[in-house]
Amino acid sequence: MYVVRPVELTDIAALEALAAVSMPGVHTLPKTREKIVAMVERSIASFAAHVDIPSEEAYLLVLEAPGEPGIVGTAAIFAAAGSNGTYFSFRNDVIQQVSRDLNISHSVHALTLCSELTGYSQLSSFYVGEREHGTAEAALLSRARLMFAVLAPHRFSDRFFVPLAGVTDSTGGSPFWDALGRKFFKMDFLDAERVIGGARNRTLIVELMPHYPVYVPLLPGDAQAAMGQIHPSGELAFNLLTAEGFEADDYIDIFDGGPILQAHKNSLRTFSGALQRRVALADEAPDRGREPQVRYAVAAAAEHQFRAVVTHCAALESQVNVSLSADVQEALRVTEGDTVICVRI
Repeated sequence: MYVVRPVELTDIAALEALAAVSMPGVHTLPKTREKIVAMVERSIASFAAHVDIPSEEAYLLVLEAPGEPGIVGTAAIFAAAGSNGTYFSFRNDVIQQVSRDLNISHSVHALTLCSELTGYSQLSSFYVGEREHGTAEAALLSRARLMFAVLAPHRFSDRFFVPLAGVTDSTGGSPFWDALGRKFFKMDFLDAERVIGGARNRTLIVELMPHYPVYVPLLPGDAQAAMGQIHPSGELAFNLLTAEGFEADDYIDIFDGGPILQAHKNSLRTFSGALQRRVALADEAPDRGREPQVRYAVAAAAEHQFRAVVTHCAALESQVNVSLSADVQEALRVTEGDTVICVRI
């Protein structure tokens, strides 16, 4: 049984092994041991903290495979984007240009550096292994971050966004970066990502990026074509997020031009569909013909010991309890009478 749980110090070696795997569509996972240790320690401290309002907290979850050492997936959620600075993105704008002398009026597509997503809660660092790609467990890992937000709403904003990696070529080059960012940073895309550590809130961004609108028609055709497009390896994340209720809006990533999806929590399926139920022990040999089984993501409702799994049980809309097998209860570290939250997947 796959389990999603908070990262632990003992996962550092496994995260180093993951970092050695080519992940062209995931720039937000730390790659060096120093940064991995820092992120793990920050996550452990965040889960342990008693929080009144979202601030510097960052929560890293891992997907653990049954009977296997190591981990097979990661997903993170930051309480407040830009909490130690400002989160920068490009906003898609339309600028009206008028010449009364020539009697000309037209609209020009422009990109404007902005900080409007600062303070939103940010989902990032989603990765699963090839075997788990497209499975219910991948959906569980993506959704588990929001299930934790349902359990602890005071830790997060009411609005969430997700930056998805943009289009890059086989060597890691980005046509959008080459047309814009490279001219100001004077370095390759991957080098810039390493310098910035996948973040979008460093002071050097506002120091180097243009503060004036960038006219899109002046960019090369391949850069324009890349705007708002996702890296092929990000399609799984995109599909899971759009099924959840996220939508592409007015913002794109300032480095690779990838789309930024966002949503208010009230429009997300996890928030609107989460059911709180008490645990009951499932029959060892239930009558399968009596009631069809439905697949749910189930999470322990203990804020400081979050765990989540996928299981099947009878539809819960009209139920007070949820029947969980002994194995599922053990994986969640719950017992009969404890409270869990359940979301259909």
